[in-house]
Amino acid sequence: MPMSQGDLPMTEIRRRLYTGAVVTLDVADVVLPNGQLARLEIVGHPGGAAVVALNTAGDVCLLRQYRHVAGGWLWEVPAGKLDGKTPDDTARAELAEEAGLAAQRWQSLGQIITSPGVYTEIVHLYLAEGLSAVPAAPERDEVIEICWLPLVEALRRALEGDIVDAKTVIALQRAAHRVGLRI
Repeated sequence: MPMSQGDLPMTEIRRRLYTGAVVTLDVADVVLPNGQLARLEIVGHPGGAAVVALNTAGDVCLLRQYRHVAGGWLWEVPAGKLDGKTPDDTARAELAEEAGLAAQRWQSLGQIITSPGVYTEIVHLYLAEGLSAVPAAPERDEVIEICWLPLVEALRRALEGDIVDAKTVIALQRAAHRVGLRI
């Protein structure tokens, strides 16, 4: 018989199974708000930041990036993991490293939780404008092609399923809303 919420003992017992360069894997026994006991597998991730870089012509910078785990090439906005930096600093660094861009104006587009049933990852989304070129410095394991598309075209491609990366789809929608674009 399930316990009532007033009878909840310790709500979580967690043990670490794996610690890697990017993620951790824990198993946690938790008591849910309905009193049920559940065993959860939790993948810890430091989180990330992603940037919709929009130029004065209304074009957005997209990266065609090779992602082995996804089985090939994906369209993405510049993004990266926090690695101990703040979300703002990560967004600025990733925009420069991956796209060779700096921005004068930054706006938060909020956060997303990528897969709340398993991952702790939170991605912070940004709109960057007032762009200028800086030296790009992609990491050795990043295979990237830079492409510029009108925001309305990128958004259409996201809504039609040509762009499937979740952070990119959501970031494009939020950026379009922020700048008053309607399709």
